[in-house]
Amino acid sequence: MLTIRRADERGHATRDWLESYHSFSFGDYYDPDHMGVSVLRVINEDYIQPDSGFPTHPHRNMEIVTYMLSGELAHRDSMGNGSTIGAGEVQRMSAGTGVRHSEVNPSLEKQAHLLQIWLLPKEQGIEPGYEQKYFSAEEKQGRLRLLVSDDGREGAITAHTDTSLYAALLEPGENISQCLNGDRMAYVHVIRGIVNINGQQLEHGDAATLVDEMHLTLNANENSEILLFDLPK
Repeated sequence: MLTIRRADERGHATRDWLESYHSFSFGDYYDPDHMGVSVLRVINEDYIQPDSGFPTHPHRNMEIVTYMLSGELAHRDSMGNGSTIGAGEVQRMSAGTGVRHSEVNPSLEKQAHLLQIWLLPKEQGIEPGYEQKYFSAEEKQGRLRLLVSDDGREGAITAHTDTSLYAALLEPGENISQCLNGDRMAYVHVIRGIVNINGQQLEHGDAATLVDEMHLTLNANENSEILLFDLPK
């Protein structure tokens, strides 16, 4: 079964420095029918204006993944990490027993565009941790590149969650086929472009949940980018 969630059905929040689209209930946006999919709890598409961002705030017991699309984000946390992540970089912060951090667009001119993803951990109360890695466009072109997994295989970032997260870039007419594990489920989020997913057309911000589907076929109508989550049922 394939279920589509359209981009214009997402929650939408604006501040003078932030525009954010929520795939699932978050903050002031609440929809009991969209609380997440499996252990995937949050996908927020954030546009952060120059010289602004999220001041220091706490998290606990969540695996937080940031996927940078354009611009930069400066990260500081109570573990002593301080770094700037740019387009193509992926960051994982394990909040565990508790961590405080800030996320600020350091540019005085350019907007930052990113996806922030929250995943439920396998166990509560783990030691907080941090990891960051760059994945080139070439690694993702025409194929599903593993970005995050629970075991760090294939050079992926390690996260304490039962999830494998992939990204792919597709040129017009390019396609990818992937066998799916019937004991698990899949979630596809379209970052940009127009992609046919098992024959259904999805565009920027659209997503599809696949349950009891044995195959996934992606075919791009234009230059596109997608994320694929392999999740437990």
